[in-house]
Amino acid sequence: MSQELRDNRDLPAFVIITGLSGSGMSSATDSLEDLGYFCVDNLPLSMLSTFGRLLIPGETRGPAIAKAALVINIRERQFLSDFPGELKKLSKRNLAPFVVFFEASDDVLQRRFSETRRPHPADTGKGLLSAIQGEREALSEIRKLADLIIDTSEHTVHTLRHLIVQKFSGHEDGVPLKVEVISFGHKYGTPRAADLLFDVRHLPNPYFQADLKHLTGEDAPILDYFAGKPEVEETIDKFTDLLLYLLPKYKREGKSYLTIGVGCTGGRHRSVKVANSIGEILASHGFDVTVTHRDMQK
Repeated sequence: MSQELRDNRDLPAFVIITGLSGSGMSSATDSLEDLGYFCVDNLPLSMLSTFGRLLIPGETRGPAIAKAALVINIRERQFLSDFPGELKKLSKRNLAPFVVFFEASDDVLQRRFSETRRPHPADTGKGLLSAIQGEREALSEIRKLADLIIDTSEHTVHTLRHLIVQKFSGHEDGVPLKVEVISFGHKYGTPRAADLLFDVRHLPNPYFQADLKHLTGEDAPILDYFAGKPEVEETIDKFTDLLLYLLPKYKREGKSYLTIGVGCTGGRHRSVKVANSIGEILASHGFDVTVTHRDMQK
């Protein structure tokens, strides 16, 4: 794996992604989008200068777009001939985009195109390897303009994401994993976006006490009810032990968002209590957590 940084500049607000087809440009763009970059794939080169104006602060306000990442490559017909000149136009406006060039070995690129069964954009009928080698040669001068060159031959989607996040987030560990804990009632259906589901219908149910059924899992009488049930705290402890083991591993694999569903029958008592407790414990361990009660008021 090769990463060459030509000069030590601050985190760039304007990134241009280019390189060899199949080298991971789309995956890198997805990662930059998660970091708050406004991303455009395959921008016509003739629009580059116009787009650049959106990153120039006005006299009374900041730029229209704070951070942007553009993918411009050989799919753009005038790319090879016009790209260097367009960069010079931007520099005259005091815009210096940070150019990232992605590449990979011929063998790896052949395998990726074979697996996806997509045609190579530079294929002229002489075969895949010829198209790859031809594109590499054609882009040799563009490569020299890059501020950062990334060889993705030995990268997976996850390790490439981790690299991009490290380079462009300003933090060695990348952006924090955002966790949402959703309480819900099974009778209303499970949350579609949930990555993990916990069922708490095995816990004692205050719904069957006439003086408690109208309350929610956030009301003091309900909390007092659960405080006298050892299995409630035991369940919370076991769930959070598992989550504290899993969440760092999800983050290591490049996951930015994780949704945890906690369900009981109606989503009013047990799931609310457990979801709140899980959220508090995860937050105390430094995780960025929000808790939502989908069905509590139903």
